[in-house]
Amino acid sequence: MQYQELADDIVAGVGGKDNIISVMHCATRLRFKLKESQKAHTAELKNNPGVIMVVESGGQYQVVIGNQVAEVYRALTARYALDHADNVEDTTPQNLFARFIDLVSGIFTPFIGVMIATGIIKGLLALALVLGVMDASSGSYKVLFVASDGLFYFLPILLGYSAGKKFGGNPFVSMAIAAALVHPLILEAMQQQQAGKPLTFVGIPLEILNYSSSVIPIIFKLRGSQAD
Repeated sequence: MQYQELADDIVAGVGGKDNIISVMHCATRLRFKLKESQKAHTAELKNNPGVIMVVESGGQYQVVIGNQVAEVYRALTARYALDHADNVEDTTPQNLFARFIDLVSGIFTPFIGVMIATGIIKGLLALALVLGVMDASSGSYKVLFVASDGLFYFLPILLGYSAGKKFGGNPFVSMAIAAALVHPLILEAMQQQQAGKPLTFVGIPLEILNYSSSVIPIIFKLRGSQAD
């Protein structure tokens, strides 16, 4: 009940449901895209005991809540039916930098917590090797390395999902495109290409690149595939 009350206060504070274009959350804050930010009651939100801070950045109206943000987000989207609001078209004009920040945050925010956790594991493994606590050939090291490296290796597939939603397309189609780019047969074809045996498609030689762990190429490819 306490989360629902806070969610109601926040929706009222940002100008009501009709003023919300979309909402998402990260580790500590709700990130709103508003139709008119001047309709938000920033001073009232800052005085709310459940709100730590209010920040306007990169075209987003951010309400910092803390560790209970996921519960508040669930209460908010359940009552106000905003769980699919990220598919609503935003007609508010933004400068190039604000659009770039909005694009990056929209694509990476959904899984940034997992990325941080796996990055910490990779750092601890590197430290363990330096200190001689673990050996790179040991089973324990390999299992932990796979657990920490899997997300980064298959990063294009995760980007396929979040970028697909951000660009307003079918995220599973985007994931299928990304998965094809990091398929083992494609990586094998790249090795054959380096050995002087390029892969051909209907007689046309293909230039194969390694897209595993990549970020920018897959976003551009998905953006191009979903462009009108």
